[in-house]
Amino acid sequence: MALLAAASAPQGSLTDFERLLASTPSATAALASWCASQHLADPATIRALRVKGEDALPPPDLDETLALPEGQEAGYRHVRLVCGAPDSGVRILSEAHNWYAPQRLTEAMRQTLDTTDTPFGKAVAALNYSRERLASVHGVAAGCPAGTVLAHRALLRLPDGAPLALVVECYTGAILGK
Repeated sequence: MALLAAASAPQGSLTDFERLLASTPSATAALASWCASQHLADPATIRALRVKGEDALPPPDLDETLALPEGQEAGYRHVRLVCGAPDSGVRILSEAHNWYAPQRLTEAMRQTLDTTDTPFGKAVAALNYSRERLASVHGVAAGCPAGTVLAHRALLRLPDGAPLALVVECYTGAILGK
């Protein structure tokens, strides 16, 4: 997969990106907006490339955090979120580990997550969830690959407050054009 050469150097800072992320319930939507505004790819399309064989261990507090019913297991998705079209090169903007409560999704949403490169935020957008940042680290955090410039741990909640997903997001230097 070729990396996309930037037509012009991005002008946004890490602080600018963090502000955008904080103002948007969906990291996917924030990345799409950032990719477009920073001219990182044309079209500024965000896709989730599944990562196989590199699963993270679930956090010890996962069942409690997601308020999973007895006997219910969390769904899990490990992806690299990329911006750009496959035929013209892509930029890996983040790597994410996502544990979610599958019983709180529709069957169509579960099918989309299991069979497509649709990012989680886009697949479940109709649920009108909100995002609660739990932790933020500048640089590499536990579970993040080298080259991470920002790591977030966040909880996505449904409008009634029920937890939907716990995400660990590792944003790469590509968000800054590196």
